[in-house]
Amino acid sequence: MIKSIRDQYNKAFTEADYQKFVHACQDKYNKTIEFKVCETPIFIPADFKSKVLAAGEEIIDLICNPAFKQTSKKAIPENCFVPGEEGNPAFIALDFGICIDAAGELIPQLIEMQGFASLYAWQHELGKQYKAHFPIPDTVDHLFNGLDENSYIQLLKKIIIGNHQPENVIILEIEPDKQKTWIDFYLTRSMLDIEPVCISKIIKDGKDLYYMKYGVKTKIHRIYDRLIFDELQARKDLLLQWNLTDEVNVEWVCHPNWFFRISKYTLPFIKSKYVPETIFLNELKSIPEDLENWVLKPLYSFAGHGVKFNVTKQDIEEVMPHGDVFILQKKVTYKPVVTTLDEPAKAELRLMYLWEEGASRPQLVINLARLSKGVMIGVDYNKNKTWVGGTVGYYEK
Repeated sequence: MIKSIRDQYNKAFTEADYQKFVHACQDKYNKTIEFKVCETPIFIPADFKSKVLAAGEEIIDLICNPAFKQTSKKAIPENCFVPGEEGNPAFIALDFGICIDAAGELIPQLIEMQGFASLYAWQHELGKQYKAHFPIPDTVDHLFNGLDENSYIQLLKKIIIGNHQPENVIILEIEPDKQKTWIDFYLTRSMLDIEPVCISKIIKDGKDLYYMKYGVKTKIHRIYDRLIFDELQARKDLLLQWNLTDEVNVEWVCHPNWFFRISKYTLPFIKSKYVPETIFLNELKSIPEDLENWVLKPLYSFAGHGVKFNVTKQDIEEVMPHGDVFILQKKVTYKPVVTTLDEPAKAELRLMYLWEEGASRPQLVINLARLSKGVMIGVDYNKNKTWVGGTVGYYEK
Protein backbone atom coordinates (compact mmCIF):
# COMPACT_ATOMS: atom_id res chain seq x y z
CA MET A 1 0.00 0.00 0.00
CA ILE A 2 3.00 2.29 0.42
CA LYS A 3 3.85 2.37 -3.28
CA SER A 4 7.53 3.29 -3.01
CA ILE A 5 8.31 0.43 -0.62
CA ARG A 6 6.12 -1.99 -2.59
CA ASP A 7 7.83 -1.20 -5.88
CA GLN A 8 11.27 -1.63 -4.36
CA TYR A 9 10.29 -4.89 -2.66
CA ASN A 10 8.74 -6.44 -5.77
CA LYS A 11 11.67 -5.41 -7.96
CA ALA A 12 14.22 -6.96 -5.59
CA PHE A 13 12.24 -10.16 -4.86
CA THR A 14 13.65 -13.52 -5.92
CA GLU A 15 12.36 -17.00 -5.22
CA ALA A 16 15.80 -17.94 -3.93
CA ASP A 17 15.68 -15.19 -1.31
CA TYR A 18 12.17 -16.30 -0.30
CA GLN A 19 13.36 -19.89 0.23
CA LYS A 20 16.28 -18.65 2.33
CA PHE A 21 13.81 -16.59 4.38
CA VAL A 22 11.53 -19.59 5.04
CA HIS A 23 14.48 -21.81 5.94
CA ALA A 24 15.82 -19.17 8.33
CA CYS A 25 12.46 -19.26 10.14
CA GLN A 26 12.23 -23.01 10.54
CA ASP A 27 15.57 -24.77 10.15
CA LYS A 28 16.87 -24.19 13.68
CA TYR A 29 14.02 -26.43 14.87
CA ASN A 30 14.51 -29.14 12.20
CA LYS A 31 10.79 -29.00 11.45
CA THR A 32 8.82 -27.75 8.47
CA ILE A 33 6.32 -24.92 8.82
CA GLU A 34 3.06 -26.46 7.61
CA PHE A 35 1.11 -23.29 6.90
CA LYS A 36 1.79 -20.97 3.97
CA VAL A 37 4.18 -18.15 4.83
CA CYS A 38 3.50 -15.36 2.37
CA GLU A 39 6.16 -14.12 -0.03
CA THR A 40 5.57 -10.57 1.10
CA PRO A 41 4.55 -8.45 4.07
CA ILE A 42 2.07 -5.61 3.65
CA PHE A 43 3.09 -1.95 4.01
CA ILE A 44 0.44 0.24 5.67
CA PRO A 45 0.58 4.02 5.06
CA ALA A 46 -0.02 6.49 7.88
CA ASP A 47 -3.48 7.57 6.67
CA PHE A 48 -4.88 4.03 6.61
CA LYS A 49 -3.02 3.16 9.81
CA SER A 50 -4.97 5.91 11.57
CA LYS A 51 -8.26 4.40 10.34
CA VAL A 52 -7.35 0.88 11.47
CA LEU A 53 -6.20 2.06 14.89
CA ALA A 54 -9.34 4.18 15.33
CA ALA A 55 -11.49 1.18 14.41
CA GLY A 56 -9.63 -0.93 16.95
CA GLU A 57 -10.11 1.62 19.72
CA GLU A 58 -13.89 1.71 19.08
CA ILE A 59 -14.07 -2.05 19.66
CA ILE A 60 -11.80 -1.84 22.70
CA ASP A 61 -14.10 0.84 24.15
CA LEU A 62 -16.96 -1.67 24.07
CA ILE A 63 -14.88 -4.38 25.78
CA CYS A 64 -13.71 -1.91 28.45
CA ASN A 65 -17.28 -0.88 29.25
CA PRO A 66 -18.24 -2.24 32.71
CA ALA A 67 -21.49 -3.58 31.20
CA PHE A 68 -19.65 -5.82 28.73
CA LYS A 69 -19.24 -8.74 31.14
CA GLN A 70 -22.97 -8.92 31.67
CA THR A 71 -23.72 -8.46 27.97
CA SER A 72 -21.37 -11.29 27.01
CA LYS A 73 -22.38 -13.70 29.78
CA LYS A 74 -24.70 -15.71 27.52
CA ALA A 75 -21.89 -16.21 25.01
CA ILE A 76 -20.38 -19.03 27.09
CA PRO A 77 -22.01 -22.44 26.42
CA GLU A 78 -22.96 -24.15 29.68
CA ASN A 79 -20.79 -27.19 28.91
CA CYS A 80 -17.77 -24.94 28.26
CA PHE A 81 -17.88 -22.70 31.33
CA VAL A 82 -14.56 -22.72 33.15
CA PRO A 83 -14.45 -21.64 36.83
CA GLY A 84 -11.97 -19.10 38.13
CA GLU A 85 -12.52 -16.22 35.73
CA GLU A 86 -11.02 -13.03 37.13
CA GLY A 87 -9.93 -9.69 35.77
CA ASN A 88 -9.70 -8.76 32.10
CA PRO A 89 -8.68 -10.62 28.93
CA ALA A 90 -4.89 -10.57 28.67
CA PHE A 91 -5.11 -11.04 24.89
CA ILE A 92 -7.43 -9.50 22.33
CA ALA A 93 -7.23 -9.91 18.55
CA LEU A 94 -9.31 -7.89 16.07
CA ASP A 95 -9.41 -8.89 12.40
CA PHE A 96 -10.18 -6.20 9.83
CA GLY A 97 -10.61 -6.61 6.10
CA ILE A 98 -9.27 -3.85 3.87
CA CYS A 99 -12.47 -2.91 2.09
CA ILE A 100 -14.07 -0.12 0.09
CA ASP A 101 -17.11 1.85 1.20
CA ALA A 102 -19.98 3.22 -0.90
CA ALA A 103 -17.86 6.23 -1.84
CA GLY A 104 -15.04 4.02 -3.08
CA GLU A 105 -12.75 4.89 -0.14
CA LEU A 106 -10.63 2.34 1.68
CA ILE A 107 -12.08 1.42 5.06
CA PRO A 108 -11.26 -1.30 7.64
CA GLN A 109 -14.17 -3.64 8.35
CA LEU A 110 -14.26 -5.91 11.40
CA ILE A 111 -14.54 -9.54 10.30
CA GLU A 112 -13.73 -11.48 13.47
CA MET A 113 -12.61 -10.84 17.05
CA GLN A 114 -11.25 -13.09 19.76
CA GLY A 115 -10.35 -12.97 23.42
CA PHE A 116 -7.62 -15.52 22.94
CA ALA A 117 -3.87 -15.60 22.44
CA SER A 118 -2.69 -15.23 18.87
CA LEU A 119 0.81 -15.83 17.48
CA TYR A 120 2.63 -13.29 19.62
CA ALA A 121 6.04 -14.98 19.34
CA TRP A 122 5.84 -16.04 15.69
CA GLN A 123 4.68 -12.64 14.44
CA HIS A 124 7.67 -10.99 16.08
CA GLU A 125 10.05 -13.52 14.55
CA LEU A 126 8.38 -13.02 11.18
CA GLY A 127 8.78 -9.26 11.47
CA LYS A 128 12.50 -9.67 12.13
CA GLN A 129 13.09 -12.25 9.38
CA TYR A 130 11.42 -10.26 6.59
CA LYS A 131 13.68 -7.32 7.44
CA ALA A 132 16.73 -9.57 7.49
CA HIS A 133 16.06 -10.95 4.00
CA PHE A 134 14.29 -8.21 2.04
CA PRO A 135 14.64 -4.44 1.52
CA ILE A 136 12.36 -2.95 4.20
CA PRO A 137 13.18 0.57 5.46
CA ASP A 138 13.23 1.71 9.09
CA THR A 139 10.33 4.09 8.37
CA VAL A 140 7.91 1.20 9.02
CA ASP A 141 7.56 -1.26 11.92
CA HIS A 142 5.59 -4.36 12.89
CA LEU A 143 5.49 -3.28 16.57
CA PHE A 144 3.43 -0.44 18.05
CA ASN A 145 3.57 2.11 20.84
CA GLY A 146 7.34 2.47 20.86
CA LEU A 147 8.05 -1.19 21.60
CA ASP A 148 11.32 -2.74 20.46
CA GLU A 149 12.85 -6.22 20.67
CA ASN A 150 13.69 -6.00 24.36
CA SER A 151 10.63 -4.16 25.65
CA TYR A 152 8.25 -6.38 23.68
CA ILE A 153 9.71 -9.59 25.11
CA GLN A 154 9.77 -8.11 28.61
CA LEU A 155 6.09 -7.21 28.28
CA LEU A 156 5.25 -10.75 27.15
CA LYS A 157 7.14 -12.13 30.18
CA LYS A 158 5.28 -9.82 32.53
CA ILE A 159 1.86 -10.78 31.19
CA ILE A 160 2.35 -14.51 30.55
CA ILE A 161 4.60 -15.48 33.47
CA GLY A 162 3.47 -12.86 35.97
CA ASN A 163 5.01 -13.27 39.41
CA HIS A 164 5.73 -16.97 38.97
CA GLN A 165 8.81 -18.98 38.10
CA PRO A 166 8.89 -20.09 34.44
CA GLU A 167 8.89 -23.78 35.40
CA ASN A 168 5.48 -23.29 37.05
CA VAL A 169 3.94 -21.78 33.91
CA ILE A 170 2.96 -23.88 30.88
CA ILE A 171 1.60 -23.39 27.38
CA LEU A 172 -1.56 -25.53 27.21
CA GLU A 173 -2.46 -27.20 23.91
CA ILE A 174 -3.47 -30.52 22.38
CA GLU A 175 -0.35 -32.31 21.13
CA PRO A 176 1.54 -29.04 20.59
CA ASP A 177 4.28 -30.73 18.50
CA LYS A 178 1.64 -31.77 15.96
CA GLN A 179 -0.13 -28.40 15.69
CA LYS A 180 0.42 -26.34 12.55
CA THR A 181 1.31 -23.46 14.87
CA TRP A 182 4.09 -25.46 16.56
CA ILE A 183 6.63 -22.78 15.68
CA ASP A 184 4.88 -20.22 17.88
CA PHE A 185 5.10 -22.60 20.86
CA TYR A 186 8.78 -23.28 20.23
CA LEU A 187 9.56 -19.58 19.89
CA THR A 188 7.59 -18.81 23.05
CA ARG A 189 9.60 -21.46 24.90
CA SER A 190 12.82 -19.84 23.64
CA MET A 191 11.67 -16.36 24.66
CA LEU A 192 10.09 -17.15 28.02
CA ASP A 193 11.50 -20.55 29.06
CA ILE A 194 8.05 -22.10 29.48
CA GLU A 195 7.02 -25.52 28.18
CA PRO A 196 4.27 -26.45 25.69
CA VAL A 197 2.27 -29.25 27.36
CA CYS A 198 -0.52 -31.43 25.97
CA ILE A 199 -3.66 -31.47 28.11
CA SER A 200 -3.45 -35.28 28.15
CA LYS A 201 -0.12 -35.00 30.01
CA ILE A 202 -1.55 -32.92 32.86
CA ILE A 203 -1.60 -34.71 36.22
CA LYS A 204 -4.45 -33.81 38.60
CA ASP A 205 -4.06 -34.26 42.36
CA GLY A 206 -7.09 -32.89 44.19
CA LYS A 207 -7.42 -29.34 42.85
CA ASP A 208 -3.73 -29.04 41.99
CA LEU A 209 -2.26 -29.61 38.52
CA TYR A 210 1.19 -30.92 37.62
CA TYR A 211 3.27 -31.81 34.59
CA MET A 212 6.52 -33.72 34.15
CA LYS A 213 9.56 -31.53 33.46
CA TYR A 214 12.79 -33.45 32.90
CA GLY A 215 11.28 -36.38 34.78
CA VAL A 216 10.28 -34.26 37.79
CA LYS A 217 6.63 -33.78 38.79
CA THR A 218 6.27 -30.01 38.66
CA LYS A 219 3.35 -27.96 39.96
CA ILE A 220 1.46 -25.69 37.56
CA HIS A 221 0.62 -22.26 38.96
CA ARG A 222 -0.29 -20.47 35.73
CA ILE A 223 -1.57 -21.58 32.32
CA TYR A 224 -0.92 -19.75 29.05
CA ASP A 225 -4.02 -21.03 27.27
CA ARG A 226 -3.70 -21.91 23.58
CA LEU A 227 -6.25 -24.71 23.54
CA ILE A 228 -9.36 -24.44 21.34
CA PHE A 229 -12.54 -25.93 22.85
CA ASP A 230 -13.79 -27.14 19.43
CA GLU A 231 -10.71 -29.27 18.92
CA LEU A 232 -10.77 -30.61 22.47
CA GLN A 233 -14.39 -31.71 22.15
CA ALA A 234 -13.61 -33.45 18.85
CA ARG A 235 -10.68 -35.43 20.30
CA LYS A 236 -12.51 -38.32 21.92
CA ASP A 237 -9.28 -40.35 21.84
CA LEU A 238 -7.52 -38.23 24.46
CA LEU A 239 -7.24 -39.76 27.93
CA LEU A 240 -7.54 -36.92 30.45
CA GLN A 241 -7.03 -36.72 34.19
CA TRP A 242 -8.38 -33.19 34.15
CA ASN A 243 -11.40 -31.68 32.46
CA LEU A 244 -11.04 -28.04 31.48
CA THR A 245 -14.28 -27.24 33.29
CA ASP A 246 -13.02 -28.59 36.64
CA GLU A 247 -12.29 -26.12 39.42
CA VAL A 248 -8.53 -26.13 39.97
CA ASN A 249 -5.85 -24.08 41.71
CA VAL A 250 -4.34 -22.28 38.73
CA GLU A 251 -4.23 -18.81 37.22
CA TRP A 252 -5.20 -18.39 33.59
CA VAL A 253 -3.75 -16.13 30.95
CA CYS A 254 -6.10 -15.58 29.19
CA HIS A 255 -9.05 -17.28 30.94
CA PRO A 256 -10.88 -19.67 28.52
CA ASN A 257 -14.25 -17.93 29.02
CA TRP A 258 -12.94 -14.91 27.10
CA PHE A 259 -12.69 -17.10 23.99
CA PHE A 260 -16.49 -16.99 23.89
CA ARG A 261 -17.11 -13.55 25.38
CA ILE A 262 -15.01 -11.82 22.69
CA SER A 263 -16.07 -13.64 19.55
CA LYS A 264 -18.66 -13.60 16.77
CA TYR A 265 -21.22 -13.43 19.58
CA THR A 266 -20.14 -9.84 20.28
CA LEU A 267 -20.56 -8.55 16.71
CA PRO A 268 -24.32 -7.81 16.80
CA PHE A 269 -23.78 -5.50 19.78
CA ILE A 270 -21.34 -3.22 17.95
CA LYS A 271 -22.74 -0.29 15.99
CA SER A 272 -19.93 1.33 14.05
CA LYS A 273 -19.01 2.28 10.50
CA TYR A 274 -16.11 -0.15 10.94
CA VAL A 275 -18.37 -3.14 11.70
CA PRO A 276 -20.67 -4.74 9.08
CA GLU A 277 -24.29 -5.05 10.17
CA THR A 278 -24.67 -8.33 12.09
CA ILE A 279 -27.87 -9.98 13.36
CA PHE A 280 -28.52 -13.03 15.54
CA LEU A 281 -30.52 -15.39 13.35
CA ASN A 282 -33.23 -15.87 15.98
CA GLU A 283 -33.79 -12.10 16.02
CA LEU A 284 -34.57 -11.88 12.30
CA LYS A 285 -38.02 -10.43 11.66
CA SER A 286 -37.92 -11.82 8.13
CA ILE A 287 -35.35 -13.42 5.85
CA PRO A 288 -33.63 -10.68 3.82
CA GLU A 289 -34.52 -10.57 0.13
CA ASP A 290 -30.91 -9.74 -0.77
CA LEU A 291 -29.27 -12.86 0.67
CA GLU A 292 -26.46 -12.48 -1.87
CA ASN A 293 -25.27 -9.60 0.33
CA TRP A 294 -25.06 -11.64 3.54
CA VAL A 295 -22.86 -14.33 5.09
CA LEU A 296 -24.21 -17.00 7.46
CA LYS A 297 -21.86 -17.90 10.31
CA PRO A 298 -22.13 -20.31 13.25
CA LEU A 299 -21.12 -18.70 16.53
CA TYR A 300 -19.15 -21.67 17.76
CA SER A 301 -16.71 -22.64 15.07
CA PHE A 302 -13.03 -22.02 14.45
CA ALA A 303 -11.00 -21.10 11.36
CA GLY A 304 -14.03 -20.44 9.19
CA HIS A 305 -15.67 -23.86 9.56
CA GLY A 306 -19.39 -23.86 8.73
CA VAL A 307 -19.46 -20.39 7.16
CA LYS A 308 -21.93 -20.11 4.26
CA PHE A 309 -20.77 -17.48 1.80
CA ASN A 310 -23.49 -17.98 -0.82
CA VAL A 311 -26.48 -18.09 1.50
CA THR A 312 -29.86 -19.46 0.39
CA LYS A 313 -33.25 -19.28 2.04
CA GLN A 314 -33.03 -23.04 2.58
CA ASP A 315 -29.72 -22.63 4.44
CA ILE A 316 -31.39 -20.26 6.88
CA GLU A 317 -34.53 -22.35 7.31
CA GLU A 318 -32.44 -25.43 8.07
CA VAL A 319 -30.61 -23.79 10.96
CA MET A 320 -33.42 -21.55 12.18
CA PRO A 321 -34.35 -24.00 15.01
CA HIS A 322 -30.85 -23.21 16.35
CA GLY A 323 -30.99 -19.54 15.42
CA ASP A 324 -29.48 -18.42 18.71
CA VAL A 325 -26.10 -19.86 17.67
CA PHE A 326 -25.98 -18.38 14.16
CA ILE A 327 -25.48 -14.87 12.84
CA LEU A 328 -26.10 -13.17 9.54
CA GLN A 329 -23.43 -10.64 8.66
CA LYS A 330 -23.47 -8.16 5.79
CA LYS A 331 -20.87 -8.94 3.16
CA VAL A 332 -18.07 -6.48 2.69
CA THR A 333 -16.19 -5.69 -0.50
CA TYR A 334 -12.49 -6.40 -0.18
CA LYS A 335 -10.21 -4.18 -2.23
CA PRO A 336 -7.17 -5.95 -3.73
CA VAL A 337 -4.56 -3.49 -2.47
CA VAL A 338 -1.33 -5.48 -2.53
CA THR A 339 0.50 -5.45 -5.84
CA THR A 340 2.13 -8.84 -6.45
CA LEU A 341 4.01 -10.33 -9.38
CA ASP A 342 0.72 -11.39 -11.00
CA GLU A 343 -2.76 -10.40 -9.78
CA PRO A 344 -3.22 -8.07 -6.78
CA ALA A 345 -4.10 -9.60 -3.40
CA LYS A 346 -6.77 -8.84 -0.81
CA ALA A 347 -5.72 -8.44 2.80
CA GLU A 348 -6.92 -8.84 6.37
CA LEU A 349 -5.15 -7.12 9.22
CA ARG A 350 -5.15 -8.45 12.79
CA LEU A 351 -4.46 -6.01 15.60
CA MET A 352 -3.07 -7.85 18.62
CA TYR A 353 -3.40 -6.34 22.11
CA LEU A 354 -1.99 -7.13 25.54
CA TRP A 355 -3.84 -6.09 28.70
CA GLU A 356 -1.64 -5.71 31.74
CA GLU A 357 -3.15 -6.47 35.13
CA GLY A 358 -4.34 -3.21 36.71
CA ALA A 359 -4.29 -1.23 33.44
CA SER A 360 -7.46 0.61 32.44
CA ARG A 361 -7.39 -0.74 28.88
CA PRO A 362 -5.31 -3.03 26.65
CA GLN A 363 -2.33 -1.87 24.59
CA LEU A 364 -1.81 -2.55 20.88
CA VAL A 365 1.56 -4.29 20.56
CA ILE A 366 1.95 -6.24 17.32
CA ASN A 367 0.02 -7.42 14.28
CA LEU A 368 -0.70 -10.23 11.88
CA ALA A 369 -1.81 -10.05 8.25
CA ARG A 370 -3.16 -12.50 5.70
CA LEU A 371 -3.19 -12.14 1.92
CA SER A 372 -5.65 -13.86 -0.41
CA LYS A 373 -6.49 -14.05 -4.08
CA GLY A 374 -9.54 -16.24 -3.56
CA VAL A 375 -13.18 -15.55 -2.73
CA MET A 376 -12.36 -15.68 0.97
CA ILE A 377 -9.27 -15.49 3.15
CA GLY A 378 -8.07 -19.01 3.89
CA VAL A 379 -6.09 -21.97 2.60
CA ASP A 380 -8.99 -23.64 0.77
CA TYR A 381 -9.54 -20.55 -1.37
CA ASN A 382 -5.87 -20.01 -2.27
CA LYS A 383 -4.61 -23.37 -3.45
CA ASN A 384 -1.93 -23.20 -6.15
CA LYS A 385 -1.61 -19.43 -5.73
CA THR A 386 1.50 -17.47 -4.79
CA TRP A 387 1.94 -14.31 -2.71
CA VAL A 388 -0.84 -15.42 -0.40
CA GLY A 389 -0.94 -16.69 3.18
CA GLY A 390 0.15 -15.55 6.61
CA THR A 391 2.36 -12.50 6.93
CA VAL A 392 2.89 -9.34 8.96
CA GLY A 393 2.09 -5.68 8.44
CA TYR A 394 4.72 -2.96 8.56
CA TYR A 395 2.96 0.25 9.59
CA GLU A 396 4.33 3.67 8.74
CA LYS A 397 5.77 5.33 11.83
